[in-house]
Formats: sequence, C-alpha cells, structure tokens
Amino acid sequence: MKIQIINKSEHPLPNYETIASAGMDLRASISESITLNPLERAIVKTGLFIELPIGYEAQVRPRSGLAAKKGVTVLNSPGTIDADYRGEIGVILVNLSNEAFVVENGERIAQLIIAKHERAAWTEVAILTETSRGEGGFGSTGVK
Repeated sequence: MKIQIINKSEHPLPNYETIASAGMDLRASISESITLNPLERAIVKTGLFIELPIGYEAQVRPRSGLAAKKGVTVLNSPGTIDADYRGEIGVILVNLSNEAFVVENGERIAQLIIAKHERAAWTEVAILTETSRGEGGFGSTGVK
C-alpha cells in the first residue's frame, strides 16, 4: 500500500526497522528542545503530513523503550489519525517519571501503525444474546 506523505522535517521518512515490524518510529521535529517535567505533557510535532485512504487509520503508540527506560509515553494511546485529517502529525507525550525529560530534535518519540478498520452500522434491538460471561465486566473473566 502506498500512502502520500509530506515531510517538512529534516529527518528521513518513518520506516520499518525489520521485516516483521508493525510500527515505524516517529521523530520529533522541533526547533528547540522541550523539557517535560514530571507529570507534564506536551504536543511534539513531527513535520509529517499524510493522506490515508478511506478505510484506514494511523495509530500513534508509545515506544516501549522510552516508556520503560524514561517513563515517557503517549498520553492518548493509541492516538488515532483519521483518513480525512491533513494537519501535521503531533504526538502528545507525558512524563510519568520523577525526573525531567528533555525531548531533542530528531529523537524517536512514538510509533506509527497503519491499520485497516471497519465502519459499524447499528441495529437497535430490545435484548442481546445470552453468553456465559453475561454482564461480568472488569476482571470478571480472570481466574478466581
């Protein structure tokens, strides 16, 4: 699948690092570093603009290494980029650690995953089919 992209950053296009990679790294495209203090959040621009086909979305997800090593993650994970969005891709980063984190230009800040999606059509009914789970929610299917 080919997707049109405009790259206004000074960095290479996102790419798959291995043949089995699902995501491509997004890099910060900023003129000066951004300091995220503990529990602080910021939208970090990437310099990328994409045109997705209808029926596809781009998901912005955290980088596991950044989350595990620095406590920095994507706040609205996964963030969804719809096919009709034409603005710059921004990543909402949050620092969940106890130390300040500095985002530098070119730093890998998130992953981008392109995914096909379906559109649902609701059928309103008066009653739903019975299941063994029933109305059991949050943690109800775990071992007791």
